[in-house]
Amino acid sequence: MLTRKALAALALCAATPLSAADYSDPTWPCIQRKVERLSEGLMWPHPIPETMPEDPALRREIEQLAAKLAIRRLEVSELQADVTAFAERNGGDPALLGLVFEETFSSLSGRRSRIIDGIGKFSLSQISLSERIEAARQDMEAEMALEDPDFDKVDALEEQLDWDQTIYTDRQQSITYLCETPVLLEKRLYAISQLLQGVVSG
Repeated sequence: MLTRKALAALALCAATPLSAADYSDPTWPCIQRKVERLSEGLMWPHPIPETMPEDPALRREIEQLAAKLAIRRLEVSELQADVTAFAERNGGDPALLGLVFEETFSSLSGRRSRIIDGIGKFSLSQISLSERIEAARQDMEAEMALEDPDFDKVDALEEQLDWDQTIYTDRQQSITYLCETPVLLEKRLYAISQLLQGVVSG
């Protein structure tokens, strides 16, 4: 359970998106709303066949186009020619284009789910580290409050604290990218859906 101490330690990074997060879910440190699963039906309006075509060449063509659409380093606008060529070869068949979208959706939504799971593990790891930082601070303060402090112990605690704080801060710098990635994948799927719908016949 997320403690007040952990919240306080996490709040130290007020310059990061984590500071605006909703700590009611400690596995979600992002300011973006958490949407665990996307709905294929909300993105694609046409019926999608339950099975792939029997023709191996057509099946391979669908899979290859879907695999290319899922490559994030390719801008969606760069894929217009591939989508148009596929549609022209297949008469703009909404069923086949739906299968292309389904394959692409499966790939990107699966990747998105794995990233969300990774964000959860990352967040819990940061919470654990923040609690360790707070515990080290309290131990150091308690030792220094003694009449005869053990300065070797204080020195060891200070070294641990410096190291843990460095690790915590370095990790925090990646949280913006991590939190944006599921949103970017969702936007890509919507854009791909629009691209494919644009070449549906009739």
